[in-house]
Amino acid sequence: MALINPHINFNGNAEEAFNFYKSVFGGQFAKVMRFKDLESPDFQVSEKEAHKIMHIALPIGSNVLMGNDVPEILGKTNEKENRSKIAISAESREEADRLFNGLSKGGQIEMPISDSPWGSYFGMFRDKYGIEWMVDYDVNYKGKV
Repeated sequence: MALINPHINFNGNAEEAFNFYKSVFGGQFAKVMRFKDLESPDFQVSEKEAHKIMHIALPIGSNVLMGNDVPEILGKTNEKENRSKIAISAESREEADRLFNGLSKGGQIEMPISDSPWGSYFGMFRDKYGIEWMVDYDVNYKGKV
């Protein structure tokens, strides 16, 4: 079965955001490439863009969270648009609380984590980088949101 690996665009703060995500999920980056790493005679990189993230990947369980900074030549990413939510299926209430509390720190909680009307332990928020998340724990439906 195919895996879904979310990819997020940032306006120059991808490295900061991914260090934050790494502090919550743990682990190590599988890859970090900067625009300067791709520079060639055919692909010139300005000093302003050189250290921005071209690609970053953080393995989380069987999935990978990926992202990049959008070069200024391509315009700005609308950080307040309704991007797709990233859904996390926790393996316990404790893990759900840890992830919800860690990732929502400094963000905006849309639905506090609690027992939901549909029977799972669920919460929803936008993190301090504008990314929307859903955290769910369902004892009867482990591993799937």
